[in-house]
Amino acid sequence: MKRISLIVGILGFAVVGCTNGAQNGNTATNTTNKATNISAESLSTPNRKLQTIGVALGDLGNPFYNAVQKGAETEAQKIGGNIRVNAVSSAFDLNQQSNQIENFTAANTDLIILSAVDKKGVKPVIDQARLAGRVVIALDSAVDADVDAMISSNNTQAGEVACQYIADRLKGQGSVVILNGTPMDSINQRVSGCEKSLSKYPNIKLISKEQNAEGTRDGGLRVMSDLLTTFPKIDAVFATNDQSGVGADLAAKQARRKEFFIVGVDGSPDATKAMEDKDGVFAATAAQNPAGMAQKAVQIGNDIIQGKKPESPNILIPVKLVTRENLSSYQGW
Repeated sequence: MKRISLIVGILGFAVVGCTNGAQNGNTATNTTNKATNISAESLSTPNRKLQTIGVALGDLGNPFYNAVQKGAETEAQKIGGNIRVNAVSSAFDLNQQSNQIENFTAANTDLIILSAVDKKGVKPVIDQARLAGRVVIALDSAVDADVDAMISSNNTQAGEVACQYIADRLKGQGSVVILNGTPMDSINQRVSGCEKSLSKYPNIKLISKEQNAEGTRDGGLRVMSDLLTTFPKIDAVFATNDQSGVGADLAAKQARRKEFFIVGVDGSPDATKAMEDKDGVFAATAAQNPAGMAQKAVQIGNDIIQGKKPESPNILIPVKLVTRENLSSYQGW
């Protein structure tokens, strides 16, 4: 009986030991959850310092996005405190951009700035980031998600001033082509602005507006080459971004067609170079300020982190029409 009692006692001690171990495990789990909650709360606490910025962009091979990266880095240096800026490129791939934003969130990045490649597709990762306490600012293109701020060029204005220049130069009469692009809000707004300006002139015919030049030089070359084959006479081209406009300029040179001129949007180094070429037909561009937009995004993000919300979360940056006539005074990107 003593031996049995001893065995029972040992087993009972072992059971108690396992139970305490399980309780300690639960305690550890609860502590972890609490730490996560505290971390999320601390991210939205006023007067916290900005330490890390994640910038998710479409394509760092595009000068526009390079300027965005440099703008973010410049403003971070102005703020001081060794703020780390990590800019990544998605090559306009939604899955890749979603993974990048998820990685920023997991890495406790304080401020996430993104130029969305798909305004609807990025909603889940934006929601996840904001739920985790990150400050998220959309730049250049709107998103179908709640963000802390949205900063973009006035893209409708860009289309309006570009096509008003076309109408004025054509004296209200001629055949115009729009080189369309990836169906993003910014592109749609530029097309809408262009059509608004041209609609005031009944003798201007819009002979093509659906062709997607994909926002690239190769796309502009391909689409414009096809249009030059289709239409024996074109008076002007509105390219929804400079890269496609530069491609269209190359197509004109290859086809030896100079009866028309091209107006783009961006104010990129490639556009200014094309405008300097007297043998080309690139005449003007509605210039954006990508570096300025990025600097504004960092400023506002830093303010939000310190508890200062902007008066309006939607901020439009005006564009400036740059032509061959005023090109010498344009500072560029």
